[in-house]
Amino acid sequence: MGPKDANNPLVAPAAKPGAERSSVHHLRRRPHAKVLVVGGGINGVGTFRDLALQGVDVALVERGDYCQGASGASSHMIHGGIRYLENGEFRLVRESVVERNRLLRIAPHYVKPLQTTIPIFSTFSGVLSAPLRFLAHKQHGKPKERGAFLIKLGLSLYDSFSRDGGTVPRHHFRSGERARAELPSLRSDVKYTATYFDASVHNPERLTLDVLQDGEKAGHAAAGEGNAQGNTARASNYVSLQSMTGQPNPGTGRGSTVRLRDELTGEEFDFTADVIVNTTGAWVDLTNEAMGAASTFMGGTKGSHIVLDNPELLAACRGREIFFEHTDGRIVLIYPMGDRVLVGTTDVDADMAEAAVCTDEEIAYFFDLINHVFPDIAVTREQIVYTFSGVRPLPRHDATQPGFVSRDYRIERRGPAKGTEGTGAVVLSLVGGKWTTFRALAEHLANDVLAEIGMERKVSTAQLPIGGGAGFPADEAGVQKWIKAHMGAGRDADRTVGLLTRYGTRAEAVMEYLDGARDRLLHSTRELSVRELEFMAANEQVGHLVDVLIRRTSLAFRGLVTGELLNEVADVLSGPLGWDAAARAAEITHAQEVLQRFHRVEIHSLVT
Repeated sequence: MGPKDANNPLVAPAAKPGAERSSVHHLRRRPHAKVLVVGGGINGVGTFRDLALQGVDVALVERGDYCQGASGASSHMIHGGIRYLENGEFRLVRESVVERNRLLRIAPHYVKPLQTTIPIFSTFSGVLSAPLRFLAHKQHGKPKERGAFLIKLGLSLYDSFSRDGGTVPRHHFRSGERARAELPSLRSDVKYTATYFDASVHNPERLTLDVLQDGEKAGHAAAGEGNAQGNTARASNYVSLQSMTGQPNPGTGRGSTVRLRDELTGEEFDFTADVIVNTTGAWVDLTNEAMGAASTFMGGTKGSHIVLDNPELLAACRGREIFFEHTDGRIVLIYPMGDRVLVGTTDVDADMAEAAVCTDEEIAYFFDLINHVFPDIAVTREQIVYTFSGVRPLPRHDATQPGFVSRDYRIERRGPAKGTEGTGAVVLSLVGGKWTTFRALAEHLANDVLAEIGMERKVSTAQLPIGGGAGFPADEAGVQKWIKAHMGAGRDADRTVGLLTRYGTRAEAVMEYLDGARDRLLHSTRELSVRELEFMAANEQVGHLVDVLIRRTSLAFRGLVTGELLNEVADVLSGPLGWDAAARAAEITHAQEVLQRFHRVEIHSLVT
């Protein structure tokens, strides 16, 4: 995320006294890096990790929390993007399928196979209109639904991209009768269903943290090899870029100076870099403007989702995602996640002057799409436990309708020409990018950076496990064996499962910390303990109470935040984060306001 704007979460609590955050301290102690990455979504963090693994002196700053913007507002899918075939984006779909299969192997703790079923209501519908959509990227007249013939063609091509190294089964079709036997709640006029596999990521925020910590670990390793610069990979959330001057680094005579602001204290400081990588997503133009070079690259669209506690709808899905075309031609989804159901998504042009929130109109749209395939299942607003919305970092698209805007990415460069003696920083701006391809995109962006600074790639990330995916059990039997081996005094199977789910095999380090002193579960939830919260505060750059509720755990997503939980978590965090009584109260109020305004979660609780 880039400079402040209407989409930034509510004003944070007042600056708090206390020791400087270690993440900020490392930036201020050595205020220079060869490369500065601005933006801590998955693409910025992925680029940070890749560069750190090459031994590059790299720093990253994020205005909010990691994975707070579009990266945290995704549909939680790791997918090839079958519908992008209709836009002619064959390169992107091929890359996405390859990267989907790769993430299933290198991040198995968070990325899981997802069975997906498409209900189909006709055989040849859309055959005549599809070429026009393909050529013009527009929908003319009333949308023509995609029939079985078109979907079969698309899925066959989709499967072909997995031919080498595929890790998921190929698609299959069912007749209407057999489809309703499998999914009895489907509407009665379904003619066929097509079922295939993609993948899901239930914890995108934690996967982003794993990628970040891999980068930090690589920087520490480089420092341990005698690097005189100290840690060569430093990152901090809640640090924003305010401006840039033409002043070069006084020591090297190259690069440029940027003004950074610690959003938790309000303190500002200068930082220099030879290359600046702008990965602020939909805010790329605003970030460039702050650096004195306005651009018009972006034209993001807003996508919203709701999370429902509706056991009947959950049962109707039979453990699979229902992925289909609504009456307006928009591809939508109904997706079971644990004991909740995720429904999305919209695709409307975003007004960057307005906060991205899920509206009443969008909720009505979601209820309508549920009724479109499951007409006998009642859904009420009282069953909504969470909503979220984000702005996709799409390129400017003028008259092109949002659904037809390219999901591919490009890299825009400005600054001194390569090989010249210009002294200003080179700025690389990422336009576009999607979750599934973050590793490949980061590799591409890192290669461009390496070319700018005259270094060569040392390490490939293609087969490198991510964080807690290293050594993760390969099957359910392995998972049960791991759980049994890691249960201990005061840690039963449920608690061990929870830690493995949250951290992957990094749970071993967490457990070692938990066992280092007396611990107890919180009274308000059995999913967290006092020492685990202290571990998060010490190791995961928690800046605000709401970070734990939304991004370090999934408690908010599942509608499990209570007033008691807010007070108890705030009590525990006050010690390690240095909150006095006023700061603690402000954090609780801030969490309530963020949950209410951005997620429609009402927590009525007096600060105790």
